[in-house]
Amino acid sequence: MTEASLIDCRAEAPRPSTRTHILAIDDDEVIRRLVADYLRENDMRVTTVETGAEMERALAEHAVDLVVLDLRLAREDGMQLARRLREQGATPIIIVSGKREEADRVMCLELGADDYLMKPFSPRELLARIRAVLRRYQTAREVLPPKGDKRRAYRFAGWELNLGSRRLVSPEGRRVDLTNGQFNLLQAFCAAPQRVLSREQLLDLSRLDGAEVFDRSVDGQVLRLRRKIEPNPVQPTFITTERGIGYVFSVVVEVLP
Repeated sequence: MTEASLIDCRAEAPRPSTRTHILAIDDDEVIRRLVADYLRENDMRVTTVETGAEMERALAEHAVDLVVLDLRLAREDGMQLARRLREQGATPIIIVSGKREEADRVMCLELGADDYLMKPFSPRELLARIRAVLRRYQTAREVLPPKGDKRRAYRFAGWELNLGSRRLVSPEGRRVDLTNGQFNLLQAFCAAPQRVLSREQLLDLSRLDGAEVFDRSVDGQVLRLRRKIEPNPVQPTFITTERGIGYVFSVVVEVLP
């Protein structure tokens, strides 16, 4: 570990803290210091490292709320590090890269990265994205079942939503295609039936696991989902509107273990 990394890692370690703890992996010392200084100015705890081995050590020694990972490290495959992070647990990941290739972005999102940021970026934009990702995870903790829950699928009004295969099957046995955002939205509704979910909560939940949401309006997403599952989308009975607040999934949902 370099002297700069040691300084970054040790600066706040002795003091227990309830502040958000960010782990940043980048082999550019200037960027590490820029990111660390700005996030600390905004009341975040930051550990910075430059290699995969240092990343593993930091994760073993600290409770980390979110990882910021540079994809293009000089001596290591950032994609492999991202894969290892995702295999190890549910820590949110934001990947940054200076390579402007769509294939990289798609691959990172498929690996389960929660966001992707192109270099050069402003620390202010990174902070905004960190806050957005953490808010989505907080919403998920409030609405969705905990990690490790054994439920296999949800069944409602003859429909079945399989959580493992991410498939929706109609009462007639026909598979209905859903976008990642629509699946996440329907999963949230099934996890919290008869409960009012705000538009902000639903938008956060639709973007979980790096899902790309092209329709930024929750109302637009709900409209498209209604067209796929409602007997009469013009007069919906499954997803009902709570005016000025959000939506309610107004059907009985059975949890299949």
